[in-house]
Amino acid sequence: MTTRPLINVFSTTGTKTAEVPLPAVFTSPLRHDLVRFVHVNMAKNSRQAYSVNIHAGKNVSASSWGTGRAVARIPRVGGGGTSRSGQGAFGNMCRGGRMFAPTKTWRKWHRKINNTQKKYAVSAALAATAVPALVMARGHSVDEVPEIPLVLEDAIESTKKTSQAKDILLAVGAYDDVEKAADSKKIRAGKGKARNRRYVMRRGPLVIYAKNDGVESSFRNLPGLELCCVDRLNLLQLAPGGHMGRFCIWTQGAITKLESIYGEDGKRLPAPVMNNADLARIINSDEVQSLCRPKKVTRKQYPPKRNAIKRIDALEALDA
Repeated sequence: MTTRPLINVFSTTGTKTAEVPLPAVFTSPLRHDLVRFVHVNMAKNSRQAYSVNIHAGKNVSASSWGTGRAVARIPRVGGGGTSRSGQGAFGNMCRGGRMFAPTKTWRKWHRKINNTQKKYAVSAALAATAVPALVMARGHSVDEVPEIPLVLEDAIESTKKTSQAKDILLAVGAYDDVEKAADSKKIRAGKGKARNRRYVMRRGPLVIYAKNDGVESSFRNLPGLELCCVDRLNLLQLAPGGHMGRFCIWTQGAITKLESIYGEDGKRLPAPVMNNADLARIINSDEVQSLCRPKKVTRKQYPPKRNAIKRIDALEALDA
């Protein structure tokens, strides 16, 4: 196997302590179409079924008056002595009637997803987290981060206090992204604000660890920050909204474990369709151009002859 670049490992104080080779999964092709497709279908699997009451709009006694009375044949409320009698009922065009095609709980809510597609989508999302341009394009504040992907020593996994976690993020320049997420907290637009979903907030960093010795309890209170075990990588966290390039903070144990999860000993990595995707460079190379036939010489195009008897401008051109 060819040698891969080395990535630096930083201590909790922000100083470089070691180097580890870049895992092979970070060389996977960036398939944004596959990530989007898998994300859309995975997000559907957490929906709850809903429907309207089966008796809504059908709680009155009504029947059609039939033909011959110069009124529509819609069912009408019976009885008398009130304005409700004689009004149309049941239909979706009627006041107080049922909706058109009432929703049912047996709709197809969930989606099955090909296992290989899910694996390849996670591989592509992981590879995108190592591209600084994609991380910045996604909106993360990483100007002060020394390197992407950002790898910290395993001592971070034994952090017990949120104040310690904050100091670690400040030391490596990652706290700006947490503040960006905290400043974005706003009241949700729409009716969700009355349904226990009152606030919305942008996503911050994703801390990926190998062993939980307290890292969960210390980092979980930071706004916008999420945590994930390297054995349970989730596309919904790696590419929120289907957009690749989440800012990830790895522990040294997690980044090392990726070698056994993906590659020769683990899950198969997607092979790129082209080793060199620069198609223009390939076509214009000397090797390809030497085998191409020469450019065809096009015949000179002459304008059609114009009848000077019918066209005055053609007659004037002859006189000139």
